Amino acid sequence: MVPPLPPDLSPQSYLLLGLAHCFWKEEGDLTELPIIEPIPTAALGPLLQGIPTSYAVLRATTLGEATQVMAEYFPDAQPCSDFWERAIAAARTYQREPQATTYLAVGQERRDLNFSLERKRILNSRRLVRDSDNIRQHPHTHKQL
Repeated sequence: MVPPLPPDLSPQSYLLLGLAHCFWKEEGDLTELPIIEPIPTAALGPLLQGIPTSYAVLRATTLGEATQVMAEYFPDAQPCSDFWERAIAAARTYQREPQATTYLAVGQERRDLNFSLERKRILNSRRLVRDSDNIRQHPHTHKQL
């Protein structure tokens, strides 16, 4: 269900959805999770240029049709966290750069991406910072000579 939209957007506002193959790590085991994410214009260019990505499919829709499209085309996937906030933000990027909507018309899909799982997107990863990660600097680095 679409939440109330801000006054600068309408249910007909363009939205690009991506089906990302992500992973969840538990006790050393990885479980694949298909996630639906809104794609802003800043991410669209690199995706179309062939950058390796975890996105397998891009589908163009509108804010008003997003829920129906997710259920129909991505039934086994779940929306990302903060989906509607990110969808509204992504839709605004297409309002600012309407030429980006010409790459994929509403209702169209692209699967010719450089899909790769070489660098897995682990959703619950935590970075552990240790003292040994610090870079030792030369003693004269911060001294005025």
